[in-house]
Amino acid sequence: MAEGTRRARKQGIGRVVTAVSTALALVAAGASAQTPPQLTLDYPAIAERIVRQMDLKTGEKVLLLAHPGKFEALVPQLRYAVMKAGGIDFGSRDVLPVPYPAEWDMKVIGRAWTPAREALKAALAGVDAAVMLPGALPLDPTYVALQDLLREGKGRTVHFHWDGGGADSALPVPGQPLPPTAAIDALYQRALLATDYAALAAVQQRFEAALRTGEVRVTTPGGTDLRFRVGDRPVNRQDGDASAARASLGVILIDREVELPAGAIRVAPLEESVEGTIAFPTCQWDARPVDGLRLRFVKGRVVEVSAARGRDAVDAEMARAGEAGRAFREFALGFNPELQVPERSPWIPYYGYGAGVVRLSLGDNSELGGKVGGGYVRWNFFTDATVTVGGATWVKSGVLREPRP
Repeated sequence: MAEGTRRARKQGIGRVVTAVSTALALVAAGASAQTPPQLTLDYPAIAERIVRQMDLKTGEKVLLLAHPGKFEALVPQLRYAVMKAGGIDFGSRDVLPVPYPAEWDMKVIGRAWTPAREALKAALAGVDAAVMLPGALPLDPTYVALQDLLREGKGRTVHFHWDGGGADSALPVPGQPLPPTAAIDALYQRALLATDYAALAAVQQRFEAALRTGEVRVTTPGGTDLRFRVGDRPVNRQDGDASAARASLGVILIDREVELPAGAIRVAPLEESVEGTIAFPTCQWDARPVDGLRLRFVKGRVVEVSAARGRDAVDAEMARAGEAGRAFREFALGFNPELQVPERSPWIPYYGYGAGVVRLSLGDNSELGGKVGGGYVRWNFFTDATVTVGGATWVKSGVLREPRP
């Protein structure tokens, strides 16, 4: 690449980050209606970064899966970036928009779904990479057909779920509202373009090595005290590497599903090693408020439930979930400083991928290489946790701080 091109590209990213920083600052400062925040999403830069993370080789076939009306301006930029990188543009396929029209007969959708999944799996078998754009959900047969191929070791997908991929990517801190959409978009754009991907990959590799050596302990001021070991379980590192070479090393499904923005490690601990208590902040179960909830685990199973309010809601959700509702699923830890919880107007960016955010999940962990099935999944996020591995502190009160050798 010519030095002039390098310089122009760096300057372009600098302008984007400056504009984003201005938008974030205005929102955080509570800009009035007379001085609204300003934001221009740089779709060419976003597309170039996504394709760069895929490290396309000449002739690789790339499909986009999109939702009508969402990020439509990004689609042609991505297709052009694929062509410019030497890939073969397989075009863009739309999912059916959700929610479905009220007058539709859902029996028709149900009858058509499985034949479509099977036909699409055959038709897409030659696709090397796909990008799941905002609004693309596992409800769609194309999405699931691509996952079927991933399970067979074919291809890879980039998940670009700015506004959700079956679940909202931006999550409120208890008692705090979510920021305006412009602030969320601004932070995500900055994270995508400004992340130091090499540094992110390096710290995640060091953390994985630490996980193999000792017991993990997670505590919170609210009373969480949970211990577990990962043994030889697969550790999924979401470091943004969406190359074919990286996908070829994949052990579990999500090793071939790469999130952008990047940032978390994910692992299903050895079920029999999970012992202790998770104490929840105010939360919802069965769509009802619950306060003072504590779950006690023995050998990876919930053996005791207590709550100051809403115990019946917890029981109802767990009963509906079956065996998976009482099983520990996953430990995840965010490492990306560009996605950390903001100090002012706090919220949890991108599924807790920010530095220091802990996720302690319940339910089916089969996609992570665990033993629990059933389909039920519940994510629980903690922004004030302390995490130690083998006695060494990696997170202190929600702040990531890698131990010194």
